Amino acid sequence: MLNYFWFALIIIALLLGAINGRITEVANAAIHSAEVAVELALGLIGVMALWLGLMRIAEEAGLVRLLAKLIKPLTRWLFPDIPPDHPAIGSMLMNIIANWLGLANAATPLGLKAMQELQDVNLKKDTASNAMILFMALNTATICFIPATMIAIRSSAGSNNPTEIIAPTILASTCATIVAVTAAKLLSKLPVFKNQLLPDRGANDENVSEAGGE
Repeated sequence: MLNYFWFALIIIALLLGAINGRITEVANAAIHSAEVAVELALGLIGVMALWLGLMRIAEEAGLVRLLAKLIKPLTRWLFPDIPPDHPAIGSMLMNIIANWLGLANAATPLGLKAMQELQDVNLKKDTASNAMILFMALNTATICFIPATMIAIRSSAGSNNPTEIIAPTILASTCATIVAVTAAKLLSKLPVFKNQLLPDRGANDENVSEAGGE
């Protein structure tokens, strides 16, 4: 779908350039933008390698696991339908912490694994459970403490202070996370959106055991 969107933009630009007699300027702008894109991409390599390398060291040193343990009690409120010792909890925590630290490459497989584990105990296989929706909201509007990609882009573009966006990014992403969690929690209480992961707390052990046996 996105390809059609970009193709439409190209056609519109060419048509407007031809109508206004500025087709040459459109062509020159396209070539110049392509050159700038390559220069910007090359400039990102060093900064991204530095940030991702530092975050990788932190991950290997156990920082991600430590932070996951610290916020684990919060998951009891966020995901009350999931047993505290279910594997999905660990995968979600690791995914959230990886996103906090800007470890997008590590966060993606953890997020996919968490969704698969949530689907294993989802009663309605063709409908996302409340826990799956909330996790997706957290993943989309996650708090970002180290916006490594934006810092790298600003540095490559010649910014005098590329790290000045850290504080605004933390503030904006925190607000986005609060709104996302609030919306997911409120909407999940409406009958039209309600889809519990498990039928009731008493059936948790039985359903999880059946899922594990399969």
